Amino acid sequence: MRGSVGSRYLCRMILHANCKINIGLDVLRRRADGYHDLETVMYPVRGLFDVVEAGRAPVDSFRSTGLALDCPDGENLCVRAVRLMRARYGVGGVALRLDKRVPFGAGLGGGSSDATAVLLAVDRLYELHLTEAELLDCAAALGSDTPFFVRNTPQLCTGRGERMEPVSLPLEGLQLAVVKPGVAVSTREAYAGVRPAVPAVPLAERLARPVSEWQGCVKNDFEPTVFAAHPEVRDARERLLAAGALYASMSGSGSAVYGLFDPRHRPAPAGLTPYVFTL
Repeated sequence: MRGSVGSRYLCRMILHANCKINIGLDVLRRRADGYHDLETVMYPVRGLFDVVEAGRAPVDSFRSTGLALDCPDGENLCVRAVRLMRARYGVGGVALRLDKRVPFGAGLGGGSSDATAVLLAVDRLYELHLTEAELLDCAAALGSDTPFFVRNTPQLCTGRGERMEPVSLPLEGLQLAVVKPGVAVSTREAYAGVRPAVPAVPLAERLARPVSEWQGCVKNDFEPTVFAAHPEVRDARERLLAAGALYASMSGSGSAVYGLFDPRHRPAPAGLTPYVFTL
């Protein structure tokens, strides 16, 4: 998550709140608190990001440009992040502007990334000097995948997704193609049909295989439910594979899908216009 400072006195900051993809997602079990234990690798996608501008101000304000938001301003995670920082640390007013570019309802974590950008900006604007542990705790209060963006490096995530450890994957130099079909999938919808199960081989062991061997063994447990309800999401994944992807999967709870391609092979899936990046 990159940022630039608008003045030497830290009165304003502009940050690029990048999204992520999930590489493998195993839903292991339902917990007594109603959440699910899962195991997944979250991987930052720095080329696809929202722009978050934050500044000190007499009173809070929030405005957005770009893609239309899917919730009232008062419920936006950016606004909730400011409220959290005020409740915990007594910060003053914050003026926010969000240029929304990452599709929502896509499993790309755009809203969570935006919220983390706000936490980081407020920490610097008001010179709180929070530790990573404190920032992670704030992020966890906003969502299960929000803590990932505090570190914003490849992480093996467990628990609800908030427990993390660094992971190394052989993806450098590969082409990443991300496709967002014209549907949105809520987390509630994705979980409604999932069948938790502990796989015989842990995800980390399966990811130790070459990328060309991932298809069929590195899976996303939300795919059966989402594919049945939204065939266009399954079709997008299949088109990526037909175009030569070494591996293709849905990200998170969907509806975005992505493919990993040999760097010598420019992704050109039939009938799709993907975002394309080099990892």
